[in-house]
Amino acid sequence: MKKLGLIGFPLGHSFSKKYYLNKFRTENITGIDYELYSIEHIEQFPDLYQNDGSFYGFNVTIPHKQTVIAYMHELSPEAAKIGAVNCIQIRYNQENPVLKGFNTDAFGFEESLKPLLRNLQNTALVLGNGGAAKAVFFTLEKLGIPYKIVSRKPGTGDLTYEDLTEQIIADHQLIINCSPVGTFPNVNASPKIPYEGIGETHLLYDLIYNPEETAFLKQGRKKGATTKNGYEMLLLQAEKNWEIWNEKII
Repeated sequence: MKKLGLIGFPLGHSFSKKYYLNKFRTENITGIDYELYSIEHIEQFPDLYQNDGSFYGFNVTIPHKQTVIAYMHELSPEAAKIGAVNCIQIRYNQENPVLKGFNTDAFGFEESLKPLLRNLQNTALVLGNGGAAKAVFFTLEKLGIPYKIVSRKPGTGDLTYEDLTEQIIADHQLIINCSPVGTFPNVNASPKIPYEGIGETHLLYDLIYNPEETAFLKQGRKKGATTKNGYEMLLLQAEKNWEIWNEKII
C-alpha cells in the first residue's frame, strides 16, 4: 500500500484527505491511502518516512511550510523563490528517501485568477503578509502586476490597515485577502478596509473557502465587484500535487 499524507499542526477538518479519498473512490484508484499526520514539531517529520518506504508524497500546511525546507534534498524553482513548500515528492535511491519540495499553491492561485483579470485590474493590494501570501506575491510578480502589502503591524508591509483610504482602495482594482479574517466560525469578521472605495471594476479574491462567501467578498459583491473564493485554487493545486506524486510511477 502506497502512502500519502498531510502534515501540519493542529489538524482538524482536512480538505486534502476528503478530496483524495473521494478521488480514489470515484476514479477506482486502488493501493493508495491518504492520512493526516498531526506533527507539532517539524523535527518529528523524518520519523514518518525514514523507516517506511511506502510513503511517496506529502502535503504540508501551517505551521510547517517554511521549516520543512530543511529536510528537502531539492526544491522546484517556484518553491525556492517563494520560500515555502506545500507538496513533497518522495523517490528512493537504493532505499534511501530523496525528498523534493514544490509549491503548488502558486499554480492554483494563478490558474484560478487569470480568467478573471481585466486590463483595469493592473495594480493589487494584498491583505496579509503571512505564509499564505508568499505564493500570491510570486504569482503577481510572474504576471507583472505591481502590488502593495497591507499588514497589521508597521514595518511588516507597505501599508497598515490604518493607512488605507477610500482613494487607495479605488486605485487598486485587485484586492486579495491572504489573512485568516473571516474564516469559519468567525464568518461575520472582515478585513478592516474602506469598502466605500470598491466599485464595479474591482476584483476581490479571498483565499478562504469556508464559508463559501466571506464577509469580505459579500461586501465587495454588494458594491458590484467581481468576487472569487479560494476553493478552485485548492482544487487546482490538489490535482497538480497528484500529477507531481505520480510522475513516472502510475
